[in-house]
Amino acid sequence: MISTLDFENACPGSTVPAEARFRVWVDAAVGATASLQQPGRPVNISIRVVDEQESAELNLGYRGKNYPTNVLSFSSDVPPTIAALLEEWPLGDLVICAPVVAREAQEQGKVAEHHWAHMVIHGVLHLSGLDHQEDQEAEHMESLETQILATLGIADPYQEDPISTSLSANPKEDRR
Repeated sequence: MISTLDFENACPGSTVPAEARFRVWVDAAVGATASLQQPGRPVNISIRVVDEQESAELNLGYRGKNYPTNVLSFSSDVPPTIAALLEEWPLGDLVICAPVVAREAQEQGKVAEHHWAHMVIHGVLHLSGLDHQEDQEAEHMESLETQILATLGIADPYQEDPISTSLSANPKEDRR
């Protein structure tokens, strides 16, 4: 599946992977969810990397939660009749908070770039219609994330190890 990425880093000074890495992660996730996309149509995803203030404002405005979060996904609200006329299917937008991702990676003992990859893939799966509100949905979504990450040579982010289990941060925590 062909995908295009509109990328903006609105958090200069933070350690953010190169845009080319985001393209690899988006392509991997879109390819794995091709059956959920419009058949044969390229998709477009926008990613904006933000600071904690912007993340918190968006999280409060859209989810009613007054704190910054790692990734927010906004599925496209373009009517299907209009989207059908476009060259690319507008899948939606991801907003990723650089300081939260960096902090989580450190707290969970993960390679920062691997955690970035996980957040992008997690977000794309949401844009593709997957969710983790119920246990069965969460298991399916986590399994798919793990499979996609494995194709990129990245270990299972949900695998418990002595480092991550001794910390209070839990990658499964934000199922709400």
